[in-house]
Amino acid sequence: MIYYDLLEKASKDVGVQFNEDKYNKFILYKDLLKEWNEKINLTAITEDEEIIKKHFIDCIKAFKFNEFLKEKSIIDVGTGAGFPGIPLGIMKEDLHITLLDSLNKRINFLNDIINKLYLKNFSTIHGRAEDLARKNGYRENFDIATSRAVANMSVLSEFCLPYVKVGGHFVALKGPAVEDELSDAKNAIAILGGKLLDVIKVDIEDSDLKHNLVIVEKIKKSPDVYPRKAGTITKKPIK
Repeated sequence: MIYYDLLEKASKDVGVQFNEDKYNKFILYKDLLKEWNEKINLTAITEDEEIIKKHFIDCIKAFKFNEFLKEKSIIDVGTGAGFPGIPLGIMKEDLHITLLDSLNKRINFLNDIINKLYLKNFSTIHGRAEDLARKNGYRENFDIATSRAVANMSVLSEFCLPYVKVGGHFVALKGPAVEDELSDAKNAIAILGGKLLDVIKVDIEDSDLKHNLVIVEKIKKSPDVYPRKAGTITKKPIK
């Protein structure tokens, strides 16, 4: 149990209980990630300790935002290899988590993880964020939309905020240099019905890594014209 103390320390920092069952799930997740990564591109991070710190602990730190500690419905937009959604669900089983990704091969991987880790309250969807956000049952239907390392804040806000119900939150897991992104995204966030609530600094145990949680509150409905088509969103971000 070489990484147990490290994960337990990170969990204590965010006020979430850690135990041997959760540890075993993270280790199996790590092993399956490495196994599948030989077949499909899931991550460039392949060393065990780096996976623990840069993926798992980085996601666990999302619990610094207290709303994740409550029973909530969450959509993880562009989840990729399951970050942050799967670590969130390992740590807190009463979260209802939808994992959305545009690549079916990654969805197959995620379903394998969910089955082999016996995770509860998970669903996976193969689709594009800008398409699903227009469908009943998904648009403005989640307490929290979250995303990690997908795009800049202007683009990410258009992908994510339409999923969030009024009174809910959009949470972006970001690296150390987020201030310029937020300055550029200020107008986009407002147009899409959001308001910047907080930027929570995150330290990763036993490393020099410093990340941020960007918290956006949904204060009004997103206009019907958003999200636009994917090419338009990325090529012509809202200014």
